[in-house]
Amino acid sequence: MIEPQQWRDAVRGMDAVVNAAGILRETGKQTFESIHVRGPMALAQACVDSGITCFVQISSLGDPADGEFIASKHRFDAALSQLPMKSLVLRPSVVYSAEGSYGGTSLLRALAALPFGILVPGDGNSLVQPVAVQDLAEIVARAVEGNFAGIVEVGGPVPVSLRDYQHEWRIWLRIPGSRIFAVPSLLVSLAAWIAERLGHGPMGMTMWRMLRRGNITAPDAPLRLVEAFGLAPRALDEVLSAHPSQVQDRWQARLYFLAPLLRLCLIALWLVSAWTGFASSSPQIDAFAGPFSTTLVVPLARVAGGVDLMFALWLASGWRMRWGLAGMAACVLIYTIIFSFWSPASWLEPMGGLAKNLVVLPAIAVLWVLSERR
Repeated sequence: MIEPQQWRDAVRGMDAVVNAAGILRETGKQTFESIHVRGPMALAQACVDSGITCFVQISSLGDPADGEFIASKHRFDAALSQLPMKSLVLRPSVVYSAEGSYGGTSLLRALAALPFGILVPGDGNSLVQPVAVQDLAEIVARAVEGNFAGIVEVGGPVPVSLRDYQHEWRIWLRIPGSRIFAVPSLLVSLAAWIAERLGHGPMGMTMWRMLRRGNITAPDAPLRLVEAFGLAPRALDEVLSAHPSQVQDRWQARLYFLAPLLRLCLIALWLVSAWTGFASSSPQIDAFAGPFSTTLVVPLARVAGGVDLMFALWLASGWRMRWGLAGMAACVLIYTIIFSFWSPASWLEPMGGLAKNLVVLPAIAVLWVLSERR
């Protein structure tokens, strides 16, 4: 929807529009230019054409030199101010919630919940000015109802170091230990560079440059918020103390890294199984033939290897993961039933044999649940 006429039916009858669309990285047709500039500009022009007089843009705090994510947001911010209607641009620092998290905030929370301590990128002294999503939403609501215009930076009452930010989350999660491990900047840069090329997750060069530079508001920004909206965003410890963590919060933080690890392990297991199906010699396969014809068993082993390879590649691609996981679980269940009748002794093999499937099936089920990331 990058033309004004495509938005006119959607905005008909509206009093105000709030644009919160944004992407951290480009994927296919979802480009920074289309999501951050052309689409919102078409929406804003449709508002002008429809007589809507209030447009609130949730942008992002940062330096355009840090990456196209910031630069594209700021290009639209500048273009919006030229339209003949009241427009307000809000540029928040790190936005968080004690009632759930996603993307970069989930990553930081997971780094604070590691069993051996807290990992911080670089020296951990980078400054951020975190703002609760509830406070940001309240500012948006007051902006819609009031007569505010221009660009406003939004952050908590004072800047905090990344070390302190992470430490607050570990205390909130009620995880013992407060030892902090600083990851050398060179390693973080390498990890961000790899993540940028893999194209998955919130980590990337733009986020890393933003952290290194610091992500804080102008010194007078908190006072401007009070003057304009009658609201002072709360400090992180105040927000967290008002919303004690639950066991689900610890699960989410601790499973953040375990979920992709489980996925990699399942991919590796299916690749090994595929290799076994392809590489096992006919005499080795014949040993398991039992009452079945050896001329039938060898081709079946090769076909099973191909099926395992297909599922390994499917899971690695990330496309419709739940369908692939359901197919993998079905295959394991079928293999288990067939071999239970074909070779019952497989349950008692010294290295586990079929008994391993009692763990594999729940592992697939757990990854099926965790594959829903939003």
